[in-house]
Amino acid sequence: MSTKWTVTIDCARPGELAKFWALALGYAHKPPPTGFASWQEWFAHHGVPESEWDDGSYLSDPEGSGPSLSFLKVPEPKTAKNRLHLDVQVGGGRETPWTVRWPRVLAAVERLTAAGATVTRQHEFQGKPDHMEMADPEGNEFCVV
Repeated sequence: MSTKWTVTIDCARPGELAKFWALALGYAHKPPPTGFASWQEWFAHHGVPESEWDDGSYLSDPEGSGPSLSFLKVPEPKTAKNRLHLDVQVGGGRETPWTVRWPRVLAAVERLTAAGATVTRQHEFQGKPDHMEMADPEGNEFCVV
């Protein structure tokens, strides 16, 4: 039996970063708990100070198969390379012909760059472009493969 798990990303602006990753992964904002029309209603019900309402944001896979993502506000900025990163798998894998896979990667890179990401490096495999290393709007590294 497997254990459910969540990827948590420390950041300065949880709501903004969650919007980026929702676009990147096709995820949706996690709905408020049953019985509440919004997260703000839930926060107010539980006495969470209004100044803390943007201290976290949560995404889930609308199909229910992928892990959830949490974005938590931290006071300090990112200072070093991630020790863990996400691979956004849009190309179909190396078993997919390069002429099909690479245009998919480039299309995703263009969409994510327009949303605030930056390309940090292009990687090659067997003499051809293979995947892109990128950084999200807060500098967290990820790959588009």
